[in-house]
Amino acid sequence: MIDCLFRSRGVDGGFDVFESTDGTRSNWGPQIQHGSPPLALLTRAIERLAEDTGMRVGRLSLDILGAIPVATVKVRAWVDRPGARIALLVAEMVVDRPDGSSRTVARLTAWLLATSETADAAQDRHPPMLEGETAGATHAWEGASGYLETVEWRRQRTSPDAAFEAWLTPLVPLVDSEPTTALQRLAMVVDCANGTGAVLDPAQFVFMNTDTVVHLHRLPVGQDFGLRARASIGRDGIGVTTAEIFDRSGFIGTSAQTLLVQRQS
Repeated sequence: MIDCLFRSRGVDGGFDVFESTDGTRSNWGPQIQHGSPPLALLTRAIERLAEDTGMRVGRLSLDILGAIPVATVKVRAWVDRPGARIALLVAEMVVDRPDGSSRTVARLTAWLLATSETADAAQDRHPPMLEGETAGATHAWEGASGYLETVEWRRQRTSPDAAFEAWLTPLVPLVDSEPTTALQRLAMVVDCANGTGAVLDPAQFVFMNTDTVVHLHRLPVGQDFGLRARASIGRDGIGVTTAEIFDRSGFIGTSAQTLLVQRQS
């Protein structure tokens, strides 16, 4: 039974150490991690570093620098560009090689911005996305084990020419049984925009994202997150999935993912 995505294993030389559980396994292959668990774990490191700064996350940008194994991983975070109104924080995930050396497999950069009172000027680009009738098949990987077991995925019925929509809810904590913040919960599912917005059959094509970039005009709240997503595929094996992101209170931001598109052999 999967009861969390990572288990804390203490500290090693400035890094927090975590054991990856079966809940991190990708639908593209059982030996590599889905993109959402690393994004969420690095977001956790950013949030902890940002405590008491008076600023909040406006953008998260994850770069996947190599295959992330389902293994022990190490995480650290630092301030790359300090500032009282604008700061850039960085978190990275490292794994050890068999020869004792290490490699960085993922890096997250986060822009933090100072908050102020702008309630009278607040506006959303999109009206709230309401949850309605659930479509028959949730996604193209129906029945896959690993990460997809840790998320309740409710695809919505939409018209044939519209973007695809789904509501997603994390079913397990991020680390052990510790409380998971709303931003971490969003990070646990937002990488699923690529699956939600898929326009290709995964039996015929691989379309793996190399990154996930999230812009937030307000912080998320709650447990449930809606994605309205659609991929665009180029003629040379490169694509992009873009998404609008919602919680139960309404529109909260956007995401974009670069895709490597290849035919299945």
